[in-house]
Amino acid sequence: MSAPHRRHPPAGAVALWRALPLALLLAAGGPARAQAPPVGPTQAPPAAVTQALPAAATAPAAAPEGEAMDAPPPAPLPWPLPADAAASEPAGRLFGAAPGPAAGPVAAIGGYARGCLAGAVRLADDGPGWQAMRPARNRHFGTPDLVAYLTRLAADAPAFGYRGILIGDMSQPRGGPMATGHASHQTGLDTDLWYDPMPGHVQSRDERETRAATSLLLPGARELDPAKWSPALGAFVRRAARDPAVERVFVHPALKAWLCAWPAAGEGGGRGWLARVRPYWGHDDHLHVRLACPPGMAACRPQAPPPPGDGCDATLAWWFTDEPWTPAVPPPPPKPPVMLADLPPACAGVLAAP
Repeated sequence: MSAPHRRHPPAGAVALWRALPLALLLAAGGPARAQAPPVGPTQAPPAAVTQALPAAATAPAAAPEGEAMDAPPPAPLPWPLPADAAASEPAGRLFGAAPGPAAGPVAAIGGYARGCLAGAVRLADDGPGWQAMRPARNRHFGTPDLVAYLTRLAADAPAFGYRGILIGDMSQPRGGPMATGHASHQTGLDTDLWYDPMPGHVQSRDERETRAATSLLLPGARELDPAKWSPALGAFVRRAARDPAVERVFVHPALKAWLCAWPAAGEGGGRGWLARVRPYWGHDDHLHVRLACPPGMAACRPQAPPPPGDGCDATLAWWFTDEPWTPAVPPPPPKPPVMLADLPPACAGVLAAP
């Protein structure tokens, strides 16, 4: 994050984070809510935090809300696809081979982590208040609703203290599973946004492909680095989450805790937006916005709404135990790859469309 956007953290937040029980930190952000199971990285948290946590927190449901780990990409398949590919190749390779969208009406089909996308719109690499990152991945496609959301958010960047926004992965041209990087982003309704503000120059292709996103965490820890916090960062996440089209915004648990304690969280419309901001693994260098199913898209499978309350309670406390970060012993066996037959039947038509 550039120097003009670095400000002091919310008053007392650093001391609260380091010295007080998590329950007190969360209470600083607003009234406690009824305890509920959480929705939805490595030094241990301070002892005072660990000792103050509620006893009954449980793990969130596994992906589709999360992200898969990056791995070396396999060799791409040719396009058009070989005749036998649909039955023998993982769906991530099939959809990753498509160079452009499927012709026809716009449709988000299936769920965020088991679906596809017809009639996709490509986001331009540059626009008023935005620059798209990692264009070589060919993952800047979405529904018109997603492109409209990003356009609105970028236009508001000066109001929340950014020059503009940096847009990461959206969906592939026909959506569907990806060979690397994400478990969701399959229906044109998910997008990653870097916490870094857009720089004051138009980045070269090389910059967009090689520049690293800035982690908000202290090196080797899961605490937020106070030097990375700014009111502009808080206002960015608040504006991203308040848009009525948004279903979820995934952030690192440390950032969620700071947002709960941020005195300005309720400015301009109350704290209700915090309910949409969900802590999840990763997301220390970007936030992940998920839109709700657009009206009229009957094939789109919605996600259950977040639990009641702003999430600044026991739903957050689980993340400050060792449980989320302790690998399973023995590790679970690898999951089989998602095949085309595992997706909604209409996705075979999307893949085969001109």
